[in-house]
Amino acid sequence: MKLAFLFPGQGSQKPGLLHDLPKCAAVENVLNTVTESLNESVFNFHSKEALVSTKAVQLTLLTAGVATFKAFEAEGVKPDFVAGHSVGAFSAAVAAGVIELKDAVKIVKLRGELMEKAYPEGFGMGVVLGMEFYKLQSLVAYYFDEKNPVFMANQNSQDEITISGALPGLQNVLDHARQNGARCATMLNVSTPSHCPLLSSVSDDLTGALHDILFYKPVIPYAGNRRARLLYDPVDIRQDLAESVSSPVQWHDASRVLYEKGARLFIEMPPGSVLSRLATKAFPEARVLSVAENGFDDCQFVAKQHLLK
Repeated sequence: MKLAFLFPGQGSQKPGLLHDLPKCAAVENVLNTVTESLNESVFNFHSKEALVSTKAVQLTLLTAGVATFKAFEAEGVKPDFVAGHSVGAFSAAVAAGVIELKDAVKIVKLRGELMEKAYPEGFGMGVVLGMEFYKLQSLVAYYFDEKNPVFMANQNSQDEITISGALPGLQNVLDHARQNGARCATMLNVSTPSHCPLLSSVSDDLTGALHDILFYKPVIPYAGNRRARLLYDPVDIRQDLAESVSSPVQWHDASRVLYEKGARLFIEMPPGSVLSRLATKAFPEARVLSVAENGFDDCQFVAKQHLLK
């Protein structure tokens, strides 16, 4: 039986999230590295006011994910797989040994800035629960127009799908979905139209920036966002990190690949429990924990017991 670490993406953030990290030297080292890379305290980015910024959200998520991974590593816990949702993929890449933390900070900062610059207002994302993929796809196509474009985005589970685009278009689709059987249809706490063609220019810029940093062969298998496959070639991981911002995240399929490869313990890095909730629903036979809900001490205890089996 194998262990998978899951790294959440935008939408999981909460004010003060960095204060909830485990208290240990490994976490302090990560906080110091991020602060030095930013040339300002990372704690400037996790206040309620700061988290209005996409850049701040993504930097704090990267920090929280890598710091908690390093805390597990210091306790002798190493996962068999890593997977990150959206910007969480950068935390997963650092954990897998593919890129250095200081380089990830540089790229994630740029990623957030480019996303904010591309669509500073009037755009976002929504989520629909309990509606078939093709039925929602038809709604999105019906309400699409050049002035208020809307696109299918991430497939988080069989019946949880996100959409991305202009706020009026999103609202039309969400309203219609609620009226036609969706269990839930609501806006997400995301201020950019992620994971759709509107951010193709961001992917292009990230491709160039990622070619300027060193990539290494992963020491832990990394599950990609775009094609839902385990990636072992640094070139493929570089492409995944660059292009996933403008492509749907195939999270349901990616997590299923981990299960099929033997993962029976899933632990979600902080903040939040979005990915652990999805894993619990998808894999009732597996054990699923969230550091945010179950606590670091319990998670590392269960992980150590699991690895002994």
